[in-house]
Amino acid sequence: MHILFLTDNFPPEGNAPATRTFEHAREWVKEGHKVTVITCAPNFPEGRVFEGYKNSLYSRSNMDGIDVVRVKTFISSNEGFVLRILDFISFMFSSFLAGLLQRKVDVIVATSPQFFTAVSGWALSTVKRKKFVFELRDIWPASITAVGAMKDSWAIKILEKLEMFLYRRADSIISVTKSFKQELIERGIDGGKISVVLNGVDLSKYQLQRKKDKYFSEKYKLENKFVVGYIGTHGLAHALEHVIEAAELLQADENIRFLFAGGGAAKDKLVKLVDEKQLTNVVFIARQPKESMPSIWSLCDVSLISLRDTPLFKTVIPSKIFESMGMGLPMLAPIPKGEASEIIELANAGIICSPENGDTLAEKVVELISSEKLLHQYQQNSLAAAAQFDRKQMASLMLDVVERLTK
Repeated sequence: MHILFLTDNFPPEGNAPATRTFEHAREWVKEGHKVTVITCAPNFPEGRVFEGYKNSLYSRSNMDGIDVVRVKTFISSNEGFVLRILDFISFMFSSFLAGLLQRKVDVIVATSPQFFTAVSGWALSTVKRKKFVFELRDIWPASITAVGAMKDSWAIKILEKLEMFLYRRADSIISVTKSFKQELIERGIDGGKISVVLNGVDLSKYQLQRKKDKYFSEKYKLENKFVVGYIGTHGLAHALEHVIEAAELLQADENIRFLFAGGGAAKDKLVKLVDEKQLTNVVFIARQPKESMPSIWSLCDVSLISLRDTPLFKTVIPSKIFESMGMGLPMLAPIPKGEASEIIELANAGIICSPENGDTLAEKVVELISSEKLLHQYQQNSLAAAAQFDRKQMASLMLDVVERLTK
């Protein structure tokens, strides 16, 4: 089977869509399938093309057996609604044109979070007369208004109509959460064509580390410190300014460090906030290559999972939950009660606390650092839960859905 997969994020980018697509496609290739990924020049989240790459019209390469086609797009940083929409639309057109050049395709998969990519996937499926699979990673455009990037308006109404059109036209929808599936059913979409394949973790790379990485711990002066780490995109959805509030409250304790590793639309504001408050217990590490991420995770004693307090984010499952489990890390999660909190609570792998509340977060950090027994319990439970979310299993589940369409 030849799977044509459209995604505007792909390695060496290290965000959740890029990682999921690569790790799934890699497993499908191992199963004997041909996978062609159409993507763009890596640039997320800073909006700058990665070193060694060009934003060229069309290029082809191979990554672990995956045929990777990169197309030219308008590149923008991950902030500013209008610029981001131009970015998305340019990929919609360029990926469609590149998709026309791909021969003997059996099925077309397009992934969100933004769904202009799905428009390209649907159009290609129509022209090529092949089945179309919509991988749903986010309820978009609802997430735009949820983070305050745009107010409800005529533009949002148009995007919502486009959203429903794509849901109806997809031959299959693969949702990354159970909550998304339920919402689509409530909005009139046939539940029989919606499958759920959660995110996961590559357990061959993410494993319990008994010691902190020597190079990074020495470079950032984290030896013998209790590190509360936020690893991933610093976005508008994550309410990280409240983590800074907690850090300010705990600044007198020399043993505690708050670590932020990654980049994103909110990072500059966070750095400025720390400078204004003259905090010495906050460490920022720039975005690192994907292969370095287990080393960055090893610096953490606790993994921080943070989301804004909005109803939409009750349905979201941050992929860092699964990486935290792979690393055997206790989790501290200031997030709305919902599907993500349920996963952590069922595994008894950490503490759920009120989102957007620096005072409560600081209290929970003290609670964890004060109980070695509790930390150890959460660590063991987190590690044990990881096996349920092995990426190989998730890739196999998604492949089953795709294969059924082509029979």
